[in-house]
Amino acid sequence: MQPSICTGADVLSDIRHATALANRNNVTRTEAYLRFYLDHPEIEWAMLAHLVSRNGGWNMTDLKGDWLPLLLDEQERGAFFHFLERCNWLIFHDAYAQLLLYATMKQQGDDLTELLVPLGISRFMIDIWREFLQTRDSVRLTHGLIINEQHYIEQRVVQKPFYRKEVLDTLPFHLQSWFSFNHLLFPYHTSSVEKEPRLCGITVHRFASLEQRIRIGKSAYSMLRADANRFRQIVQWAKGTPHTGSRADYWPGRFTSSSVRAETSIYSPTLADAWKDTSHAPADGVDWYRDRKWLDWLGDEEERLPELTDQEYGRSLQLMRAAIALLHPFSG
Repeated sequence: MQPSICTGADVLSDIRHATALANRNNVTRTEAYLRFYLDHPEIEWAMLAHLVSRNGGWNMTDLKGDWLPLLLDEQERGAFFHFLERCNWLIFHDAYAQLLLYATMKQQGDDLTELLVPLGISRFMIDIWREFLQTRDSVRLTHGLIINEQHYIEQRVVQKPFYRKEVLDTLPFHLQSWFSFNHLLFPYHTSSVEKEPRLCGITVHRFASLEQRIRIGKSAYSMLRADANRFRQIVQWAKGTPHTGSRADYWPGRFTSSSVRAETSIYSPTLADAWKDTSHAPADGVDWYRDRKWLDWLGDEEERLPELTDQEYGRSLQLMRAAIALLHPFSG
């Protein structure tokens, strides 16, 4: 019997279908990134994307937790959620298709990078993927994906008048930056006897800046790779801790996903309890790649954003609790 031959059209159809299925919500996206990384650990961006997507889910459920409903009305919280969800959806739509094409190339032993363009991927990524197939340089590939995905949401979300007006230019959005409440956290266990994982991370400032978002992504990746043993511990924690969207996933002693809780616990619902699945309009926009200067950003700059410790994060929670008590003294 002759083996079946997959045409380019077949490959494209399969990738589009699989991407759409996994792109249902933040939980399914986050799980898909992790599964891909475990199957293809040479693609370190997939692990970074899994961790960043976990943080995106936590930010989404914060909008229905104990504190943010005291600072934002229902319309504002809805706008913030749709901003986070649209960014999460778009990045997965673009990047996961690339990952699946790579998996197909790896399986078939063929260079199929010419299919990137019909998948709607920027031409910026063609040479980067072709180079990776030859060099296996995960750092350069990861930097390329960071640059590409931040450009992808720049024209499709960040520069959209609705999101500028309803989210990025609002006082609550800037307050998160001013008071350092917006963190990117990577949990990990250093021993089997630890009740709660330790955290490393960075504080996110100036999200509206494209160049700053790229720096944040590269800095987060550098932090992830800085300690090989910690990297393994982060992966082990992720493998053993299903993503629900609740911050109780990493600190169950301080957060709880249950509405019935002790006074000292902070309510952090699961994504399923907080938000319904969202239908998205097709990804619009045109290929962003016009300026070769972005090739210079593929380099591994020495500059890194300061690393956040779990002690510092714990202090920021105390500060947030105090600020909420000051603004809403009868909130409990």
